Amino acid sequence: MFSQNCGGECGGEVAKRLTAQLLNTNMEAGRYYDDSGTGLHIYVRKSGSKSWSQKIRFGGKQLELGLGNYPMVSLAEARRIAAQNKAMAQRGINPKLERNKPKTIPAFKEIMEMALPSILDELKNTKHRAQWRTTLETYALPSIGSTPVNEITVNEIHALLQPIWKDKTETASRLRGRIEKVLDYAIVKGMMSPPNPAAWQGNLSALLPQKAKVKIKRNHPALQLKDAQRWWAELKQRDGTGAKALMLLTMTASRSGEIRGMRWEEVHFFDKNEANKRGYLGIWTRPAERMKAKREHRVPITSAMHELICNTDNQTGLVFKSGKLTTLSDMTLSALMRRMHASCEEGFVDQRSALPAVPHGLRSTFRDWVAETGQSREAAELQLAHKFGSEVEHAYYRTDLLDERAKLLECWHKFLETKI
Repeated sequence: MFSQNCGGECGGEVAKRLTAQLLNTNMEAGRYYDDSGTGLHIYVRKSGSKSWSQKIRFGGKQLELGLGNYPMVSLAEARRIAAQNKAMAQRGINPKLERNKPKTIPAFKEIMEMALPSILDELKNTKHRAQWRTTLETYALPSIGSTPVNEITVNEIHALLQPIWKDKTETASRLRGRIEKVLDYAIVKGMMSPPNPAAWQGNLSALLPQKAKVKIKRNHPALQLKDAQRWWAELKQRDGTGAKALMLLTMTASRSGEIRGMRWEEVHFFDKNEANKRGYLGIWTRPAERMKAKREHRVPITSAMHELICNTDNQTGLVFKSGKLTTLSDMTLSALMRRMHASCEEGFVDQRSALPAVPHGLRSTFRDWVAETGQSREAAELQLAHKFGSEVEHAYYRTDLLDERAKLLECWHKFLETKI
């Protein structure tokens, strides 16, 4: 029986100087401690196999570390490793975590490639998936792409964000969040230690102004209400699918993507009796995945809308198809509005910015008309697919106010058609 105490590292077990001669004998099953004062011991199983282990205290707790099997790991090697582990613990380094770290630390670019697959799997929008990679490649990789992740500090992150924080605040803010997520991956994988140098609260927040304080809100240039009828008359003179799509966008105060992605299977026309009863001709149900708020949205189909979409060249798939039978690009509608602006001397500009009106700004024109003519705010906000009011109001308006919105859209169309 061993007669010497192992210095508190082995939980009260006694120890003696282990020798190679002893280790090469048929030892009885049990634990045999070395007197090196490191908690090193050999564990002998009933089968006769032997493995090295070490008991060591760190942070007030006892850790047990496996050091390999004997004789693959010799007595001298086991003592050397045990001494290193104890020295690390005395310096405040957890040897169990330290040895699990990779021998070489990957650069940020390598970690980005490791992390992106799982990150991108969470994103359904193809455009957003592409933007994730492009933002990092454009702004982060030139600065920190080749830097090992454990060497990246808050100063490096601050240096790459600062030049664009004021002029491209939204982009810079998204970039920071994306860098943070990549470095979170590195932390979890044990390739760097927390805290994350790209974190905002209590970190970059002390070096950069809050986004809300530097971001200059730029509204989409809107068509002035006084020009709406003149603009509508000009639009009606235009031919082509893009012009029809822009007309429906205007009549429904929709977003461009909602119109361009419209499909015939989303459209339901009533029979004559139902249409007479309701006062409109059908319902266009826009699925949640095509809506900004990710909620299904229904739009009443008025007679003017019915006439417009039924005069398109097809009755299957996309309602508005490009020349290649694919979805119209957003640029198709924007370019049409630019041509309309350039076609007349007065043009069609936003009242505040004096910039040419754009398709999305037509939603603001619609809201101006609602406000100036005393129309129902609730019906208008529901038509715009906006969330408003309290949760009680949301429950009350779960019926979508389709009948009221149909009358609202008819009045809006009548206003546009009024001769000036």
